[in-house]
Amino acid sequence: MQRSFTRTALILRSRPSGESNREVWLLTAEEGIIRATVFGGPKSRLRAHAAPFHSGTVWLYHDPVRDSRKITDFDVVSWRLGLREMYERTMTANAVAETVLASHGGGGNWRTAFGLFSFTLDSLEEAAAEACPRIFVRFLWNWAAFLGGCPGLSCASSACEQADDGVLWYDRKEGIFLCTRCAGLYGTGGSEDGAAAGLLALGPAARVWLASPEDGPLPRPFPDAPSFREARSVAMAVMEGVLGRRLATWDEI
Repeated sequence: MQRSFTRTALILRSRPSGESNREVWLLTAEEGIIRATVFGGPKSRLRAHAAPFHSGTVWLYHDPVRDSRKITDFDVVSWRLGLREMYERTMTANAVAETVLASHGGGGNWRTAFGLFSFTLDSLEEAAAEACPRIFVRFLWNWAAFLGGCPGLSCASSACEQADDGVLWYDRKEGIFLCTRCAGLYGTGGSEDGAAAGLLALGPAARVWLASPEDGPLPRPFPDAPSFREARSVAMAVMEGVLGRRLATWDEI
């Protein structure tokens, strides 16, 4: 039985283990999330390398008796030092990592998950503070789509023709979008009635932004703050439905 092997890995989380060791969670392109131990004190080179958001080639040893793994070496290709230079970048990167962990690394298509996670961290590394929330919302929406839990940006009723400038309403309970008429809000107070019914509004500007393809590392700015708040609320609600819970780190972004 092979006990030593290498993986293409990105560090998700690190925490103390015992007096001087660290326990780390890695997202690997070959087999998803792996938990392993890093032995050594604060001055250990390996411990400094196996830090959150670093990625590269990791050497692992598997103990079949204890069914445990330890990191024996880590060749870091991307350090992403910029993530630690700004509070907004750090908090956003943490929220992204916690989302990946909560969804078990993507559930099977590890290489695609690894690529999406890496792309998001690379986008954050040099992002301005005001761009971090946009990157995070776009990640949530793309990650939900990757997991197969993202509804189409149109009314779920096949008999409905949605106007380009119309508002869609996200039904948290059913996980679908409805037009104003199908949501039962036609001729009512709109947003107030929608909120009372547990529906979230998604206006045309927010809808176009979420549907637009990414042609660069930074999502384009929103034309107005209310549209961004709509996109943020809906993306978080969709991801909450996928995970079955809301992560506390989301509300810090």
